[in-house]
Amino acid sequence: MSTMKKTLYNVLVCALVGATMTSCAVFKNYKREKVVGEIRTDGIYGDAQSGDSLGLGDLSWRELFTDPTLQRLIEKALAQNTDVRNTDLQIQQVEYSLKASRLAFIPSISFSANGSISKTYDPYDRADLRDAFARNTKTYGASLTMGWQNVNFFALRNQLQGAKVSLKQIQTARQAVQAGLVANVAKLYYTICQLDEQVVLMEQTVANWKTYWDMQARLMEAGQANQASVSSIEATYWSMVGTLDELKDDRTITQTALCTLLGESSHFIDHTTLASFQAPALITTGAPVSILSRRPDVKQAELKLAEAFYDKQEAASAFYPSLTLSATGSFTNSAGIGIVNPGVMIGNAIASLAQPIFQNGALRARYKIAKNDIEIAKNDFVQQVVAAGNEVNTAMLEVRCAEEHRIYYGHEADANQRAYDATRRLYENSSANYLNVITAHNTLLSSRMAQIRNRMDAVDATIELYLALGGGTK
Repeated sequence: MSTMKKTLYNVLVCALVGATMTSCAVFKNYKREKVVGEIRTDGIYGDAQSGDSLGLGDLSWRELFTDPTLQRLIEKALAQNTDVRNTDLQIQQVEYSLKASRLAFIPSISFSANGSISKTYDPYDRADLRDAFARNTKTYGASLTMGWQNVNFFALRNQLQGAKVSLKQIQTARQAVQAGLVANVAKLYYTICQLDEQVVLMEQTVANWKTYWDMQARLMEAGQANQASVSSIEATYWSMVGTLDELKDDRTITQTALCTLLGESSHFIDHTTLASFQAPALITTGAPVSILSRRPDVKQAELKLAEAFYDKQEAASAFYPSLTLSATGSFTNSAGIGIVNPGVMIGNAIASLAQPIFQNGALRARYKIAKNDIEIAKNDFVQQVVAAGNEVNTAMLEVRCAEEHRIYYGHEADANQRAYDATRRLYENSSANYLNVITAHNTLLSSRMAQIRNRMDAVDATIELYLALGGGTK
């Protein structure tokens, strides 16, 4: 018997060693260079500048948005927003799955116990059998089993690696949710600030036209103006009033949208001014190409590629044998030779290998599909890198344009201010019509409006560049 056990043991060991030696490929780890090769990044930012420093992409949102009021709103949104909280719960779920994948390498253990009692009754109550039938028959047993059932360790290993990739994917999704939430809160906050300033300017415009309308109405009563000019001024006044109401409505709607992100019912949002946003000077220093790897969408694309890589290895591992190992220890008083008291110990061990030979081409088809999935994921990853570079290029261009336009709008507003002051002095000296004053003032207000829009464009462009570079650090 010992010789037979030794022979079976040697056969099992040889089979395992042979399978391991022929399965080195399914134990490889994902490496971008091995799967994708070199990605050409020359000119990936187009005409935009490519720097060596990390720049804006290395800033945390607190360093970018320095307004204390806005920081408190962002912190509240990160703590209360349901999308962020749900993503955190999803991360926990994937962590549970990863733990289960790790435990798959550990043999399963089960325990079972049984017992029975029986008694024989003689319906004729025969005296010679009374002593035999008086005894109860008791049987019992307990067993502990440990082992792996039909386990392919090569597949388990790749499933574990795939679970790790899945965890990184959901963590990357969490990064995208957070970056998007921070950006949206900041945009809505500064939009409220923008609308506040526009409301103030529009109120001045409405007041100017009301003054001019009243003046022309008095002149018409004195016979120095006609109904056509008064009605024209009145129409312009009511048009300005309608625009003012629209701005106020937009401000309320924007506040409600921000409250939604905060997970709160609609209410007034405390805020400062648009001037509180100060764009970091380093946004003009460019950004290294390597920082694109921080973008959640680029990371997701590469993680999908890694997932496809491990799926292919898992498909390849299906060609290798599955192992069954089990060991059972039992204590029983029923061992097939009658009732024994006290009980006896019984040990049992089983080892087997199952090698797939022919399964109607299913295994090979699955492997070929997995290979194609890698090529698809590879193409998607490369395309995502190119798209990311173009987004950085566009965002950098918008930042630069906003800065250039700021200078132009400043000169325009200064010139209109001088024109208004001069026209006002002429009117005070009775050498100009009040309409000229109104026109000069409205032109000045329009240039101030353009300056407000330009400042908001600079905020939007900076936020877009912040997102294009990966949403910064935490």
